[in-house]
Order: sequence, then C-alpha cells, then structure tokens
Amino acid sequence: MTITSPAGSTSDHGPDEPVPAPAPRMVMGKAAPDFYKAMIALDTAAANGLDPVVAELVKARASQVNGCAFCVDQHTAAARKLGVPEQKMHGLTVWRETPFFTARERAALALAEAVTRLGGHGVPDDVYDEAARVFDEDELPRLIAMCITINAWNRIGITTRMSPAPRPEGI
Repeated sequence: MTITSPAGSTSDHGPDEPVPAPAPRMVMGKAAPDFYKAMIALDTAAANGLDPVVAELVKARASQVNGCAFCVDQHTAAARKLGVPEQKMHGLTVWRETPFFTARERAALALAEAVTRLGGHGVPDDVYDEAARVFDEDELPRLIAMCITINAWNRIGITTRMSPAPRPEGI
C-alpha cells in the first residue's frame, strides 16, 4: 500500500505500520550552535525558581496549541517523570473542564494559552491578574519567561521539522 506522508512524499507501508514523520530540515544545534546554546540558557533562566510541574504543564500545553509534536512528546514525558498522573496529562487539552488542576496550574495554563495565542489585544487583564494573584513577584516573571521560551522552542521545532522518536510503551 502506498501512503502519503504529511510532507507529501509517498512510501510503501502496511496499513498497520506507523507512517514516518517528514524528514527534518536541519538540526539547529549543529547549524547555529551559538544560538542553540543561548536558547538553552534562556530556558534554564526561565525555569529558575518555577515549580517544575507547572513549567512542564505550561510547556506541554503551549506545544499542543502550537502543534509542535517534538515538544509535546518531550514535555508530556518530562511531566510524567515528575509524577504528573497520566489522567491529568490526558486532560491537559481540556483542562478547563476537568477537576485535575490546581488554581496555580489553571492560572499558569490560562496565561500560557494567552501568550501563545496573542491576538490584537494581547494578554487579557483577567488572565494576567489571576496569574499575578497566585504566583508571587519572583515566580510570575519566570512563568512569563517560560511561556515566551517554549513558544520560541516550538517555532524552532516546527520550522526545522523536529519529530519525536518512538519510545517503548510505559516510558
């Protein structure tokens, strides 16, 4: 059977075999190592002092909104390693309709979505105000920085066609 991949190329795969992801366009870390190292430093600085679970939930949710397969895979796996329950991770796309998230996580997710989907009017006051209410003056700038950083990573991942590697079940 001939299957057309998302990139438009065709290859022969059985109907139950995974279809390969589009070929990467470049490896940013090799093509622009100084930039890539700066991105890693930016990510590290953003995470400094921010609850690691909140950080991974924000990264996973922004990555879902942006459609970055590599980052969704990376940050859902990282959240699971931190002990975030599987049911909570499955509920991330519909977090407003589930009872799985704390007030802080909800405020962080709302802010992440608003920063990710910047419209003509920016981040709504009520979203910012709720985040400012539940995150202290040291955490809030880190949360904003994390939202900005993951959006940059998503753009790198999508533009260069980064794709997650298959992993064994349960990992």
